[in-house]
Amino acid sequence: MADLVIVDYGAGNVKSVEFALNRLGVKPILSSDADVVGNAKRVIFPGVGHAEFAMDALKSKGLDAAIKGLNVPILGICLGMQLMCARTAEGDVEGLAIFDTVVNKFPAKDKIPHMGWNSIRTNGSLIFKGIPEESHFYFVHSYYAECCVNTSSVCNYILPFSVSLEKDNFFGCQFHPEKSGEMGERLLSNFLKL
Repeated sequence: MADLVIVDYGAGNVKSVEFALNRLGVKPILSSDADVVGNAKRVIFPGVGHAEFAMDALKSKGLDAAIKGLNVPILGICLGMQLMCARTAEGDVEGLAIFDTVVNKFPAKDKIPHMGWNSIRTNGSLIFKGIPEESHFYFVHSYYAECCVNTSSVCNYILPFSVSLEKDNFFGCQFHPEKSGEMGERLLSNFLKL
């Protein structure tokens, strides 16, 4: 059983996540094998790219079922978090339905994608322990998860949206902790202690 597995399904920023974990003294395993993912002690589910392509890649490897069946801590990052929602407007794709919300495209009222640093408001989630309110994190996304019962932090860009989601052992963040400096490292460290 691997201590920490990064899901490597061809749609993730796996190397930057791996390097961020290495800086914390952690050596994760990168895997696209559903059995390896399903038997890990912790899982990170990154993602960059198009939702439809990413979901097809997950299904082709049986990773959709493996992720949904996890009872250990799992952290979805960016597209990874969005795919853990019920549905996404990007490609009109059904997600894993772990979080009870949908993902929509930002309305064209401002610059899209939402890219750069933005501050967030948290509600005391374990993965934000020791992270001051209104801390800044790095974002790159054109789609957002609507606020819902699983929302654990919020940000404003055109409208309020879910920066992070949490349900049981499932966690997700829209920003990139691996690119968010000290606060991002602290969040990853908190996740590793769950």
